[in-house]
Order: sequence, then structure tokens, then C-alpha cells
Amino acid sequence: MRKDRRLGRGLAALLGTPEPQQAAVPEKAKATKKKTTAAAADSHPAAAGSNDRTSLLLLDVYEIDNNPFQPRREFSESELASLAESLKEHDMLQPVLVRRVDDRYQLISGERRLRAAIKAGWKQVPARIREADDRLVAELAIVENLQRKDLNAFEKALSFRRYLEEHKCTQEDLAARLKIDRSTIANLMRLLELPDTVLDALRSEKISAGHARALLPLGDEDQQAKFCQRICRDGLSVRATEESVQACILEEDGTGLATPKKKPRRSGNDQLAQLAQTFRRVLGTKVDLRQTNQGRGRIVIHFANHDEFERLRDHICQPGADESQRKAA
Repeated sequence: MRKDRRLGRGLAALLGTPEPQQAAVPEKAKATKKKTTAAAADSHPAAAGSNDRTSLLLLDVYEIDNNPFQPRREFSESELASLAESLKEHDMLQPVLVRRVDDRYQLISGERRLRAAIKAGWKQVPARIREADDRLVAELAIVENLQRKDLNAFEKALSFRRYLEEHKCTQEDLAARLKIDRSTIANLMRLLELPDTVLDALRSEKISAGHARALLPLGDEDQQAKFCQRICRDGLSVRATEESVQACILEEDGTGLATPKKKPRRSGNDQLAQLAQTFRRVLGTKVDLRQTNQGRGRIVIHFANHDEFERLRDHICQPGADESQRKAA
């Protein structure tokens, strides 16, 4: 028995948008209504280089379901309003990309354009259809947002983790498919080890990825949460946060609210402790540093799993690449 199409959870339905009274669609798209034409690879950067054939047609906005693999969680209403006005004036120059799922269509890329079209009162949008499995859809969704830098650090980390869990692959596999450094994935995913209060601040961009990374060496969730509150309250810079975290680890009371000393003592033990904390801050993990009176010693770098080991190896062996990805994030 054919399913009632009204039961489909299309993007327009999820947005709670009433049925538009008047269509406003591109003139060129009207000429292709419900008629498919052969096309080369989709012009969207996320699909560039693909040899898959696509077809172009005009779809009702209520026929299109949202992308379940969309990593982006927030869409600026002001940006959508601006894009909606642009669509009214210039039409949609680039179709959205969809795939067929049962008797409906599922969005692959172009959610901003689709949301803006609905906001502009459009009934239909030009769309390209291509064949794609769940894994490819997830990859295209990540790449689209990475290339346009639409995702914040939390969204990137969450999308990476979900992909790895659902497709049972390694960070190296994902890095190869996305054409990015594996250390980029590893360092971003480490942020997910932070407590929920810190992740909430990161997701809402009250703190930056640099702030979040600076909290990782603390290890204690209560301390991390307190520091996060202080960052938000006092507007601490990333550098000031790193210095305060370093001083906190050196403090015996461990309150998490210590202020770095302006003139630390320079005894041998103090210098050694200072160096150990620098290692912890730079590597983002626990580091033990021991030295005998004869000058011999050892450095012990702790890691929790294989992926953590790979991240540390990349950081030490390829410091330039790691620093580049930190700035990019």
C-alpha cells in the first residue's frame, strides 16, 4: 500500500512553514519541470570530480526530506533572510543536490538554499538527482561544510565521530577520503572528551576551539567547567587561559582559579616542573618529567588509545602540519 505522502518528514514540514501561496522559481527551472536531462557531475564543490551522472528537474519543496547526516546544527536566521531576498531577485543559480529514497527525495547538499527558498515562499526548487549511498551522503555533507567553513569546532568533531562509528572505519580512512590531515580529525575529536558544560559553550561559540584545547590538560571535569565559566565571565584570551591552566596544575590546592605568577622561582625543580607543564600544554596530554642529580632522566608521555598515540606521533613528527590545522580550526 502506498504511503500517504503527507506523512513524509520533509524539511519544509520540519520547519513548520505553511504552504506557500505563490511560487517564485527560476524561469530556466520552469522549462525543465518534471523533465529530466542528462548532466555532467554536479557543479557543487562537494561533488566535484565525481563521474556519477546526475539529472536535473524541478521539485516541490515538500517532496524533499532533510539530510540525516547534516553536521551543521545552527543556521543564522539573518543569513537565511538575506539569501531569501537574493533568491527573489536573482533566482537560484545552483540547484540543490538530492537522491531518491523510496517515493521521496532526500537532500544531499544545499540546505541553506532550500531553507531560504522556503522562507522566500517558493513552492518548487531546481534540483539535481544523483545516486548515492549513506556513506557517500555523509562524506559530501561533511566536505560541503568544511570547504565553506560553515561548521564550528564542535560540529566538526561530532560529524567525524558519527561517521567513524556508523561506518566502522579509522581516522586514517576518513582523512584519506576527505583529503585532510589525520591530526585534524584527531585533535578536533579530543574536544569531545570535555564535559557537557564546556561543549555547550563551544557549540554556542562562547569559547573558541583554542580555549577548549587549553582545558584538556586539566583532566578534571570540575576544573574544566570552572575554567570555562571564567573564560566566559572574564573574556580570557586563549593565551591567558593556557597560562592559568598551567598555573592551576602547579598549584597544590587545585582550585582551578589560580593566577600565573609573574616571577616564578628559577630553581632546578621549578624549571623542571615548568617544562613538564609546557609539554602537557603543547601535547594536550599528561606528561611526566623526571631528572636525577646526575642529569639523567626520562620523559613519559601518556596516551589512552591507538588514535591518541597516532595524534601525538603526528604532533611530534609533523609539528608544522599540526599547527596549520590548529589555526584553521
